[in-house]
Amino acid sequence: MSPIETVEASLREQPATWLVTGCAGFIGSHLAARLLSLGQRVVGLDNFATGHRRNLERVRREAGPAADFLFIEGDIRDLSICRRAADEVDYALHQAALGSVPRSLEDPLTTNAVNVDGSLNVLVAARDAGVRRVVYAASSSTYGDHPGLPKVEDVIGAPLSPYAVSKYVNELYADVFARSYGLESIGLRYFNVFGPGQDPAGAYAAVIPRWFGQLLAGERCGINGDGETSRDFCYVDNVVQANLLAATTDREDAVNTVYNIAYGARTTLNELYAAIRDAVAAEYPGVAELPADYGPFREGDVRHSLADTGRARERLGYAPAVDVATGLSRTAAWFLAEHDNERASNA
Repeated sequence: MSPIETVEASLREQPATWLVTGCAGFIGSHLAARLLSLGQRVVGLDNFATGHRRNLERVRREAGPAADFLFIEGDIRDLSICRRAADEVDYALHQAALGSVPRSLEDPLTTNAVNVDGSLNVLVAARDAGVRRVVYAASSSTYGDHPGLPKVEDVIGAPLSPYAVSKYVNELYADVFARSYGLESIGLRYFNVFGPGQDPAGAYAAVIPRWFGQLLAGERCGINGDGETSRDFCYVDNVVQANLLAATTDREDAVNTVYNIAYGARTTLNELYAAIRDAVAAEYPGVAELPADYGPFREGDVRHSLADTGRARERLGYAPAVDVATGLSRTAAWFLAEHDNERASNA
């Protein structure tokens, strides 16, 4: 069996209790659904600042009525809520955050309050509750202005946004809690995660869901810069795999460190737009004629991003199973189905 298959088999035999912060969000809801499918007890925490109740409805629907799922509506900026959520928890998957580089540039205070103060509350609550391990969502934004490719965990540059600062501070706090209190943790530096269920709406929507939403509405999509900016896009199932492996690894050298979680390939925005446009045009041919609108480069963005996933592969057994093309196909199918359902309900 593969490492993830071994982990999943073990969890089925010996269920544990998991806290998923941000469980109404995109990644958090996928984590909760997978854990419940494995027969785990899941405690979810979210305040719906960026998450959605429809994601919880999907989790409950997929898990079935027998699932052991407790949801707590609350804010990680409230330590008492974090303590309640962490009580009798074995593993904590900390996904709650206020994302988006542009949002952090416009409102650095709230970004810091959620991502730094809130994450510190999660660590304190986990320490005091005797949680075995905290796996937290770190970010590729930590690499900042360092030009080297691929990105290697131990070589970072100066941060380019308040969001990047906040995510790096999470890593520093996790390291201090390991040294000072013995709290085990693992940070996963996500690279441009995408997949079904991602929110296409709002000013800070990620590029893939935003473009699906715009094209399905018959609108032109905006591209920052010349479109040759590249990213290492990572399908959400790969991220779920990484979280389960990180939470359960028994390798001593795997704990209290950070890992790049990505697919390990570069895709330009021009390539991405063409792939999304073609996927939508397969059902709505008129979309094929829609050109993109090119605008200025966005402040705080890096030009290129590519992950070296060697550390995660070697120490965690991470093996991303879904490439970008397959992930986009699955994501397109979901967005098209959602669009068709919405049209039918409005007919």
